[in-house]
Amino acid sequence: MASSRGHGGIQQLLAAEQEAQHIVNAARSAKNARLKQAKDEAEREIAEYRAHVEAEFQKKVQASSGDSGANVKRLEYETAEKINHLSTEGSRISNDVVQMLLKQVTTVRN
Repeated sequence: MASSRGHGGIQQLLAAEQEAQHIVNAARSAKNARLKQAKDEAEREIAEYRAHVEAEFQKKVQASSGDSGANVKRLEYETAEKINHLSTEGSRISNDVVQMLLKQVTTVRN
């Protein structure tokens, strides 16, 4: 009788060990499935974020391209104004500069 009880206990332990192994394997499988799912979700979120950032970048590039034409026109206008101003000032003081240079060249100093 002790032998059958010992044999039954061993069978019960083996069954419990197999059940525990099945539980561990199921947990590992669930863990691996969740990790794969998390990786897929992360990759999808990264792709969405990358697309969002790229779209914003393209908007900024297009906006700056549109502004660059306006900036070029503004700079051309300002440059033309400065050239006109310098030409006017040059014409206005050119006689005075010529007289000053002639005086410096013709004056003899000891």
